[in-house]
Amino acid sequence: MKITSIKYSNLLIGMAFVFAAYGKQPDGSIDQKVDQLLSQMTWEEKIGQLNQIASYGLNDDIAARIKNGAIGSILNEVDPKTINALQEIAVKDSRLSIPLIFARDVIHGFKTIFPVPLGQASSWNPLVVENGARVAAVEAASVGIRWTFAPMLDISRDHRWGRIVESLGEDPVLASRLGVAMVKGFQGDDLSQPTSVAACAKHYAGYGAAESGRDYNTAIISGEQLRNVYLPPFKAAVDAGCASVMVSFNEINGVPSSGNEYLVKQILRDEWRYDDIVVSDWHSIGELVPHGFARDLKHAAEIGINTTIDVDMENHAYLPFAAELLKEGKIKEAVINQAVRRVLKLKYELGLFDRPYIKTGNNVMYADAHLQKAKEAAVESAVLLKNENNLLPLSQKIRSIAVIGPMADAPHDQMGTWVFDGDKTHTVTPLAALFAEYGDKLKINYAQGLTFSRDMNRSKFSQAVEAARASDVILFFGGEEAILSGEAHCRADIGLPGAQRELLAELAQTGKPIVLVVMAGRAIEIYRELPWVKSYLFTFHPGTMGGAALTDLLFGKAVPSGKLPVTYPKMVGQSPIYYNHKNSGRPAGDDLQTIENIPLEAGQVSLGNTNYYLDAGQSPLFPFGFGLSYTTFEYSDLKLSTTTLDKSGKIEISCTVKNTGMRAGAEIVQLYVCDRVGTITRPVKELKDFDKIVLQPGEAKTVSFTLAADDLKFWNNHDEELLEEGDYSVWIAPNSTEGLESSFTYLHGK
Repeated sequence: MKITSIKYSNLLIGMAFVFAAYGKQPDGSIDQKVDQLLSQMTWEEKIGQLNQIASYGLNDDIAARIKNGAIGSILNEVDPKTINALQEIAVKDSRLSIPLIFARDVIHGFKTIFPVPLGQASSWNPLVVENGARVAAVEAASVGIRWTFAPMLDISRDHRWGRIVESLGEDPVLASRLGVAMVKGFQGDDLSQPTSVAACAKHYAGYGAAESGRDYNTAIISGEQLRNVYLPPFKAAVDAGCASVMVSFNEINGVPSSGNEYLVKQILRDEWRYDDIVVSDWHSIGELVPHGFARDLKHAAEIGINTTIDVDMENHAYLPFAAELLKEGKIKEAVINQAVRRVLKLKYELGLFDRPYIKTGNNVMYADAHLQKAKEAAVESAVLLKNENNLLPLSQKIRSIAVIGPMADAPHDQMGTWVFDGDKTHTVTPLAALFAEYGDKLKINYAQGLTFSRDMNRSKFSQAVEAARASDVILFFGGEEAILSGEAHCRADIGLPGAQRELLAELAQTGKPIVLVVMAGRAIEIYRELPWVKSYLFTFHPGTMGGAALTDLLFGKAVPSGKLPVTYPKMVGQSPIYYNHKNSGRPAGDDLQTIENIPLEAGQVSLGNTNYYLDAGQSPLFPFGFGLSYTTFEYSDLKLSTTTLDKSGKIEISCTVKNTGMRAGAEIVQLYVCDRVGTITRPVKELKDFDKIVLQPGEAKTVSFTLAADDLKFWNNHDEELLEEGDYSVWIAPNSTEGLESSFTYLHGK
């Protein structure tokens, strides 16, 4: 399998590992080899290839199972010596010498940890995402891991959901672009290269729509929302050659994904022509029973096989029941054969038949080039949300700083969720970076105040206040620990946990300017605290080099360029919240009567009848696509190459963007479109494209986007893709609520 990949600068992508080959495989194409091998396999060996188990080391039981061909892939073994020992049993002792695949959840780094995926999405830079996956692949492959379960492509609109941290945001265009970049990074140019790792697009599908933001929960999604919002990133990954797809835990409209033939067979297999591996999530086939969709594990195995889920991840369902189900006529051997073909095909594509072993002793972890890429990613992923009186970057006149807060020196938690292999001793925290860079130039008064993010003990508040009073500026590093986001780590209250709010309040009483730096796995409810701080620098957990990146940003060695990949709510009650919502029949205007301004005994209809919250209005705290810089940008001279588009044509939309500030900076320029009238209602805006440009002070560039008629297509609720005549609004903008606006008309033409 080959996919097109962009070139990398200063990245270790050509590392040569020495593998020992064993045995001679049949000549011919991969398909021929697969068919020849399949023809020699017993029924038990076929089912064994579909069986994926978690590692529990090397012992007599697992050795016997591998020897008998009862295991096709192994999860979570990362010791290369053990991997080689297990692989040797498969290659030398099993009847057909079929190698194992070793898999691991390598989500945003193996040893060198990059920002969490939602953080990488804040960069709006596909190269950042691709580089992160490439570094992860190089490091993971060096110990024998050749299959990972990323990217997570679930569109995420609810900050209560713990797994929003693993997503690439709320928008299908942004998630598609970045998801493809992650696939390219993991898989490289050719899966057979020893540094390539098979990617897996997950969770198919609609997992991010779980009701009330509770993990594994029910999702109710209309057909048009499924097609227009939740499926496009998966289609993009499939088109990019993603080696596998994982089904989700949740049900959609009453049918769990592990048994959803409409999703898997009709759309993925038949419509998209996907003939690579579909893998269950951990025990998701077995969970068809508590869902109430299967009577027992045997029935669940029948459903999973007939749904064409090829690999049984830790369900232990296929192996004990497949033969019986075949005898009863409830599954077909042809379906099993096709599943086995897909597994064998991936093993050939990965080069495992020729190079089954890994050379031990390779030391590629934390390479300088890897750390540099991780730092660059953390810089580009930070989002400046407030900067009153241009407090940031900190002036050279600053002589002393107070460093306060539970995340100032939290090396484990800074890495974020889904970090099985990261080592906190390699983490550069803000405190460490500040002392290393400025310890001999500034007086750094460190007082933690709170030991960890959930800490309610206020006994150290007085030390923090004393440090603040002795300093010119306060740097407060807050947020949430890694354990507070990720799978099954959902929150009903998304505010600052513990006593962080109370500590901030006391620091605000000192009158010293506060720079609030938050590290978290989701947007943190902050609207009550925001007036207390002069600057707000937000970063989703930034990884190994986060402290060094934040230090450069705080002191102006780097300029913020990140923008929000998700809408930032005022308060949790607005969730789910997203920019590309539909209008109602009574959209709210700007003259809203909110709760603090309602007169006593006001008339029932005196506030107007529009769709907004009395206590939150209609707008988020910060919109999708928003982010400040240390410079300013001016948009002007919007031009359209035509005001009438037909189905064979294209329209070029351009504007001039000028850096009107005193510093060089990067700007993410965004293209939005609104279909004003449709046979189904259309969103108020939809992102169609974006571009990241760098401008020197005073420099101006023309930014152009090309919009084709196909870009205006949408799906209805009858599985029909439509392209309708009508009028469209178009914006080139710095975020989803501002920008230059024009319009055009689409006509089918002849």
